Amino acid sequence: MQSEIETVARTNLARVLESDVAPQDIDPDQDMVGTYGLTSLNKVLFLMAACDDAGVDLSCFTEPDVAAMSTLRDVTEALSRHAGKAA
Repeated sequence: MQSEIETVARTNLARVLESDVAPQDIDPDQDMVGTYGLTSLNKVLFLMAACDDAGVDLSCFTEPDVAAMSTLRDVTEALSRHAGKAA
């Protein structure tokens, strides 16, 4: 069963991708840029929306944190670490 955070991340990633990939078809361990063609701008849009929907303050993440998020699993784990913390 997917966590709520993973569902939020999948939905928001599918929304910004140029390709027509359903949220449930996204492989959490594939590189978002190499496999799905995620652009830098779309990564920012994706992370902003995912943070909003997960209740995580985007300022929790540094530039290196964001750069290290190359897979959906990376994003889900990062969001999960900060979910529920007061901003």
